Amino acid sequence: MILLYPAVFEFCEEGGYTVTFPDLPGCVTEGDDLAEAMYMAQDAASGWILSELEEGRTAPQSSDPKKIKVRKNQLVNIIVLDMDAYAEKYGSHSVKKTLTIPAWQNTYVERHGISCSKVLQDAISKIAMAG
Repeated sequence: MILLYPAVFEFCEEGGYTVTFPDLPGCVTEGDDLAEAMYMAQDAASGWILSELEEGRTAPQSSDPKKIKVRKNQLVNIIVLDMDAYAEKYGSHSVKKTLTIPAWQNTYVERHGISCSKVLQDAISKIAMAG
């Protein structure tokens, strides 16, 4: 699942950037330069969203970046979150589900070494991205 969120980057007088997310309350990070701040923003937002998802909540709706008001030392940028990749690397919460498929499909997946769990996860992620 790919998610997009606007982030507010604020240049700090002592150098570096502080990053906040209008749609993710309490999600704050920083970086010594813009590149590091972008990387840290992606990591912080992904962690925030993953926590929500693992607690059974949904990801918040993303704001329209054009409607975010900023001061002269701030800028808005869109952060792209690949939640499938992040959850695979850092996720700790899995739920076991029982799957029932026709016998011929079971024979096919066993012969071809297909993971039903992976196929199902990929399909659900695709559906979630679409709508």
